[in-house]
Amino acid sequence: MSLRMLKLLTILLPPFIIGGFEFIRHEYMLNYLSMEAGNFYMTIITLLLSYIFASWMFRSIQGINEKLAAGEARRAVYEDRERLARELHDDLAQTLFFLNVKLKQGHLDEAKSAVSEIDSSLRQAIFNLRTPPEEGSSFSLRISMWLQNWQKMTGIELDEQLTVADDAFSSAEEVQLFGMIQEAFTNIRKHSKATKASIELIAAAHEWELRIEDNGMGIHPGDIQQKHYGMNIMQKRAAELSASFELSPRPEGSGTVLLAQVQRRNH
Repeated sequence: MSLRMLKLLTILLPPFIIGGFEFIRHEYMLNYLSMEAGNFYMTIITLLLSYIFASWMFRSIQGINEKLAAGEARRAVYEDRERLARELHDDLAQTLFFLNVKLKQGHLDEAKSAVSEIDSSLRQAIFNLRTPPEEGSSFSLRISMWLQNWQKMTGIELDEQLTVADDAFSSAEEVQLFGMIQEAFTNIRKHSKATKASIELIAAAHEWELRIEDNGMGIHPGDIQQKHYGMNIMQKRAAELSASFELSPRPEGSGTVLLAQVQRRNH
């Protein structure tokens, strides 16, 4: 039922029911009900009808809101998939050009590396596009499934800690944060030469923190200043989330730490 119909029912139904009862009482029941008894019964009937009608109306509104939220979630996922397709197209075009150049130069080892890069990118994209938007209602479950596939594909040991409240993120925020996580682990796979990685995401209704670490080659200050493509993507997503973003060398030794967080916010 549409919101317009609910509005009309809210306006018209109570007056018709209460007015109809009053008309029947005054026309046909005055000889059977005193004025005091009629007022008492009228109060009880009005209370019961108001409760029944309000309960039904709010259930209808809740159903409409749930459908709108589900539609918004699907739209956000489809938008992210369109972004993924564009990025995949650009990434593959660059890699194929590099492969063509190295084959012409006779550099077979570098060409094999480019082929492996294409294979990994396609496998990752296929996983992202494989699950319909209606599935994976739990945000932490979607992240966990993607990370498990990433671990199998790369062979990198992964330590995972995800504690996410149900109301921590909106649908649009989930898309942005998931994209940041995907980009971070894609960079680990491509550039870090790491053997271990970890992710910790702790999110409540009004604050969250994401920490991703690896024990790879680490990041140099010059790399941070130059702001490579992947880093720009993550910083842009952090800005969309109104979150702080920091990428730094790992204090314990070789490796890199990504830290993004929001300490206080209003939904």
